[in-house]
Amino acid sequence: MFTGIIQAVGTLASLEPRGGDRRITINTGKLPLADVGTGDSIAVSGVCLTAIEMTGEGFRADVSGETLGCTVIGDLAVNAAVNLETALTLQTPLGGHLVSGHVDGIGVVVSRAADSRSIRFTIEAPDALARYIATKGSICVDGVSLTVNHVDGAVFELNIVPHTLQETTLDEYRPGRRVNLEVDLVARYLERLLPGDQAAQPGTSGGLTRELLEASGFGGKVE
Repeated sequence: MFTGIIQAVGTLASLEPRGGDRRITINTGKLPLADVGTGDSIAVSGVCLTAIEMTGEGFRADVSGETLGCTVIGDLAVNAAVNLETALTLQTPLGGHLVSGHVDGIGVVVSRAADSRSIRFTIEAPDALARYIATKGSICVDGVSLTVNHVDGAVFELNIVPHTLQETTLDEYRPGRRVNLEVDLVARYLERLLPGDQAAQPGTSGGLTRELLEASGFGGKVE
């Protein structure tokens, strides 16, 4: 579990093909590693990875074919910058929101525009994630906990302040950039909880329907 508050920007030092998956080496820069060891979790641009070996400058991790297919880790080239965060502890201030490090989908940066000293980004999410994204709600973009300013269908806006631009990889983003997205945990589990006992029935994925809302007491005419 993580908070989405980036502790350091590291670099991808190496990427080795390993029979369909890959082993990567991350140089972690200023990331505090005194309490991190083999087997611990580290979020790399929003992807929870297990450190299999600590190096003098960072760590190595294996990235499965599933992770390569569902995230932008496979897009990265050697020397690419990555956002880093060590796992949440009971002593860690929860400055962002609860983040699992399990990427829900890949979004695409649609536009970038200056807004005083901040940058306003527009990102398009996969259609299947649109129902989990709400104005003033939380979303995790490449591991960064951010507040959604506005939503229009599957497209949402973010306002990134100078500090976040300086301490993360977001300042590199240009239209066309693919990014890891993780929706808010509460929204994801609330949808799955609504069907109640019916969730155990085959073919029940947890999607919201008019029938489900009416059965849950949200009746009345739907315009």
